[in-house]
Amino acid sequence: MTTPRTEHLVLPGVLTAGEAAATVAGILAVQREDGAIPWFRGHHLDPWDHVEAAMALDTAGEHEAAERAYLWLARHQNEDGSWYAAYTDGEADAVTDRGRETNFVAYIAVGVWHHHLATGDDAFLDRMWPAVYAAVEFVLRLQQPGGQIGWRRDDDGTETTDALLTGSSSIHHALRCALAIAEQREEAQPDWELAAGALRHAIRHHPERFLDKNRYSMDWYYPVLGGALTGAEAKARIEEDWDRFVVPGLGVRCVDPNPWVTGGESAELALALWAMGESDRALEILQSIQHLRDEDSGLYWTGFVFDDEAIWPRELTTWTAGSLLLAVAALGGHDATCQVFGGAELPVGLESDCCA
Repeated sequence: MTTPRTEHLVLPGVLTAGEAAATVAGILAVQREDGAIPWFRGHHLDPWDHVEAAMALDTAGEHEAAERAYLWLARHQNEDGSWYAAYTDGEADAVTDRGRETNFVAYIAVGVWHHHLATGDDAFLDRMWPAVYAAVEFVLRLQQPGGQIGWRRDDDGTETTDALLTGSSSIHHALRCALAIAEQREEAQPDWELAAGALRHAIRHHPERFLDKNRYSMDWYYPVLGGALTGAEAKARIEEDWDRFVVPGLGVRCVDPNPWVTGGESAELALALWAMGESDRALEILQSIQHLRDEDSGLYWTGFVFDDEAIWPRELTTWTAGSLLLAVAALGGHDATCQVFGGAELPVGLESDCCA
């Protein structure tokens, strides 16, 4: 019999109650006492994957551990509202990549809103609001006239105007969550609404405004996962490249035509499919990547080179497990996860033709 906190993480052919608990325990075993969640112990932490793992903890009712993860971000935020791209796993939290990647910075809004929905903790939202506000303001300073978001600012202050479709799609999702937080606090942010609308317009109508990364599966499904494409637009995009990226029985390619499927991309595609209302196909994708599961730790290998029948790289990553738990939680009806990734109740921003 499952407990209330994990019953929505049980999915036929994917996770039993015991396996779900083991996966959650695997993430907790990697999390440090100060709240940091590196990829695995001895490796680095990046802010996006840190948030992904924290959200997974909230799906299992591990709210105190998730809160510690968000408070770690609040303590390590730079004065300009950003975070560095990578920190060592160690007490000193030395920085190994001093760039500030905009989608990494924005993702805190998704996690904070998810945690609030999971807990109803208004005090937490109040405590994290300054960090969310500063992060969003940093990101929007890199928004280009066409609506797209420059993907990085270097440590010397040099801003990259080039935009990535995957990163901008993730930022679109984050802006909608940030607007939800602002609404909850009754602090209107009209500039954010305009920014979200302009970004959505660019994603939907102007692929030329983004660097060509068409070989990467994330560029295929992220406009759907980030909520910029919905309905018939979303379905058409997914159908167009399904056979190109999905390897039946094994998962989703990271890069076409490389013979390498990855757990994180597969779980994210499943989450996008669920958001489109295609739960059956989402379930099939999640079932197909169970060959990546490590039963000893409850975690998942990052990827599998199927031509060589080899696990590669040899790393069990918290964010791969986190993305899987979030997809399972959505299919299982976990309310906070459904609200955040379903998007039906998130603000949409103000889209116009000003950037046409």
